Amino acid sequence: MEWAEETIVRLRSLWDEGLSTAEIGRRLGVSKNAVVGKAHRLDLPARPSPIRRDGSGTAAPRRSAPRRVAGPTLPPLSSTSPPMAASGGGSMILPQMAALAPQRMPMPPPARVAPPAPRPYGRIVTCCWPIGEPGTRSFRFCDVASEPGKPYCTDHVKLAYVRVRDRREDAA
Repeated sequence: MEWAEETIVRLRSLWDEGLSTAEIGRRLGVSKNAVVGKAHRLDLPARPSPIRRDGSGTAAPRRSAPRRVAGPTLPPLSSTSPPMAASGGGSMILPQMAALAPQRMPMPPPARVAPPAPRPYGRIVTCCWPIGEPGTRSFRFCDVASEPGKPYCTDHVKLAYVRVRDRREDAA
């Protein structure tokens, strides 16, 4: 952009008035960034940050965050906690009842299943062609094994990837 001498003089006067760089840009018909760049090249005095509103050159004091309540804010799930005491508002666990709570038995290791046939990139990918109306209970995906390197099964690849015909064939 070409800065004419009268535009520079007007920039200096608007700058001295304390107008924002956006307002100076609007009045001069240039962008805010052009004003900032030219002011920097002209070595005009620095402007206070628009974020600092108290004028002292320091940021305004921040409000402290609300204090968190110590401990959990929700009661534990009934399936994982021992029974609660009926008296005392239900906030105290009776030690003798905790001892009577059923103990969790360790789960046996899962049965070994034969690994699936190897696929490219070491993973099985199923067809992600949508079937039905999204948002309804009948909506689902195809879930048939997909073609290597494609997100769809063989039947849906034929629907999704259609060759574009040459328009010259239509002209004949």
